[in-house]
Parts: sequence; structure tokens; C-alpha cells
Amino acid sequence: MERLFLFIYQRRAFFTFLALEFFCFWLIVQHNQYQGSKFFNSSNAVVASLNNFSQSVRDYFLLRDVNTTLAEENATLRQQIEHYNQRLQVLDTLSQSDSVLVSRFDFVSAKVVNNQVYRFKNFITINKGEDAGIKPGMAVISPLGAVGKVKIVSDHYSVVTSILNIDIMVSASLKRTGHFGTIKWEGHDPGTINLMYIPPHVNPVIGDTVITSGYNAIFPEGIMIGTVSNIQKNPEALFYDLEVKLSQDFGKLWYLTVVKSELKHEQDSLEQIILDKEP
Repeated sequence: MERLFLFIYQRRAFFTFLALEFFCFWLIVQHNQYQGSKFFNSSNAVVASLNNFSQSVRDYFLLRDVNTTLAEENATLRQQIEHYNQRLQVLDTLSQSDSVLVSRFDFVSAKVVNNQVYRFKNFITINKGEDAGIKPGMAVISPLGAVGKVKIVSDHYSVVTSILNIDIMVSASLKRTGHFGTIKWEGHDPGTINLMYIPPHVNPVIGDTVITSGYNAIFPEGIMIGTVSNIQKNPEALFYDLEVKLSQDFGKLWYLTVVKSELKHEQDSLEQIILDKEP
């Protein structure tokens, strides 16, 4: 403290000069309308810039919470849409005296914590597991389209088999014609996937939308997969070889939605009865 006082005393002339300068500046601003308005306009602009900068910094550090909230809202909205569509479908076919409607799907939002794109067998890790009701075999989607299926789960994490995996196949259909086939990745371009088993009388065209068919009780019907980008057919082949440009860029996965099919077990059990009875 003594050194501080000594420093101020030694430079008292300079500090006196600064004090007088500020006092004169204050007198000019206070007693001259033009200078006063200019000062306050300039000071307001500086303060506004500082406030915008500080708010931008706060918004940046809050992005994680905002993204989490939006992902949870997306999952809730998907669930509400599914419930609404289910009611409409049943009300179109059933009378008022029928039993209570049962929703086919439920949705859980999750964050991607690890992602593979350039291997032949790619997997994605998400931060939700058994504690959120997730089980192997459940479908995983993003706001832009189908992503994959849950392979294994722990208490707090799940590993998803990406559709960019040469071992996974998903039932899909051409939205324009309604004809269904199977999508399968060949292990080359992570931006495209193949649609197989489309018969020659269908006449697909470039730009046709490819969606999930809903035939396997895992993926809801109508989930976007991509658009047809290339069409090839060998004259001796029985089916088209369609290349589909994926709607989801798998290098930009952040938040996903796990689809919990409430009726999958019932469908699988019924179909297994038929398979067991076959000779």
C-alpha cells in the first residue's frame, strides 16, 4: 500500500492532468447539446456491441443445452405424430365401439458420442441404454432419415449398427410407385446406398424418393432414406440396380432418435409360429 501511495505521489502531476482532462470533457458533454448527443450515441453503440458480444459468448456455451432440449422436443413431437396418425388410421377402419387404440411406436432422444463412417462395418455409439428402455433391435433415425438398428446396450450406452454396414439390410420402397425392395450398403461411398429387388416393370426415375416400407415392425413407415441418383439394369438381370443418395450425411450425426416398437414382439412371435410349422 505504501508503494502505491508513493507511485501516485511521484506521478501526481500526470494524474492531476488526467483528472482535469476528464473534468473538462464532462463539462463539454454536459453543457453542449451537439457534443453530448454525439457522446451518448457513440457510447450506446459501444455498449450495444459489447452486449452483443457477451450474449454471443453466452449463447455459444448454451448450445449444448439448447441442442439437448431440441432433440428431446423432436422425440416428443415424433411420438405425438405417431399417436395422431395411429388414431386416424384406426378411426378410418374401426367403429366407435372398438377397443382402446394402441400406439405402435415410442421415441427416445439420444446424443451421438462416437461415430464411424469409412469402415465396411460402421457403428454408432449413443448415450442412452437400458436405463432409457432401449433394447437391441430397435430402429434409430435422425431428423433427416433412417440411421440404423441398435445392436447391443449397456446401462447408459447403446451401440447402433449403421445402415453404412455391409451386414445390415432394411426394407424400403419407392414412394412414387409403392414398390418395395431392400437397401444394402456395398461398403464404398458413405453418401450412397443400393436399393435392390425392384422389378423391371416399375420404371424408376432419377430423383424418386426412397422411404422405409414399414414391413418389418422396426422402422415406422415413411422414414426418409434418400433419392434415386443412378439407375442400372443388365438386360439379363431380374431386377434394377438402383443407387440412392442418402438424405442424411452420416459424417454430421449429433442427435438421434431411437424408435421403440411396442408391437414388434407380437409380430415376431406370430411370424415365428408360421416358420415353426413349415416342414
